[in-house]
Amino acid sequence: MSTGCNYRRSGGFTMIEVLVTLVILLLGLLGLVGLQSRAQIGETESYQRAQALVLLRDMADRINANRGNAASYAVAVTAPLGSAATTYTATDCSTLSPMAQVDLCQWDHALKGAAEATGSCNVATGANCVGAMIGARGCITSPAANQYLIQVVWQGLAPSAAPPTSVACGAGLFGNDTQRRAVTTMIQIGVLS
Repeated sequence: MSTGCNYRRSGGFTMIEVLVTLVILLLGLLGLVGLQSRAQIGETESYQRAQALVLLRDMADRINANRGNAASYAVAVTAPLGSAATTYTATDCSTLSPMAQVDLCQWDHALKGAAEATGSCNVATGANCVGAMIGARGCITSPAANQYLIQVVWQGLAPSAAPPTSVACGAGLFGNDTQRRAVTTMIQIGVLS
C-alpha cells in the first residue's frame, strides 16, 4: 500500500516540473519574439539609410556633371522635394528644360519612390510609390559661393537623437524630430580662372 502513495506524490512533483519548464520556455520564446522585432526595425532603418545615401550621391553626381548651372539646383528647406511636394507632377521629366530641372524632377520622383510601385505609381502624390524611405524629402542649399549642401531626410521607425539644427531640411515635418533621420553631403564646385 505504501508503494501506491509514493507513486502519487512522485507524479504530482513531475507535473510541477513540467509546468515550470513550460513557463521558462514561454519566457524564452517571448524574449526571442522581442529580439526578432527589434532586429526587423534595425534592418528597415539600415535599408532606408542605404537608400538615402544612394539618392544623396545621385544628386551630388548630377550637380557635378552640370557644374556650369550648379546654382539652378537650389531647393529651399521650406519647400523640399519628395514626399508631399507638388513641384514636379509631370510623369515624363525629359520634357523639361534646362537640364537642372530634369535632374530635380527625376530626383523628386526618386524621393517619392517611383523606382518601385505597387500598382500604378502616381508621381504627383507619391501614391503606390514604395521605392524610397518613409516620407523622404530632399533639399539643396548654397551656404557659400560655389558650395552646395545636399540633404536627404526621412521618417525613422523608432525615436533616436534628432539631427543637428544645421540640418534644417524637413524640420518639424515628421512630428517629433527624434523620428527624423538625415544624411548630408557638401560639394564644392571649383572655379577655374
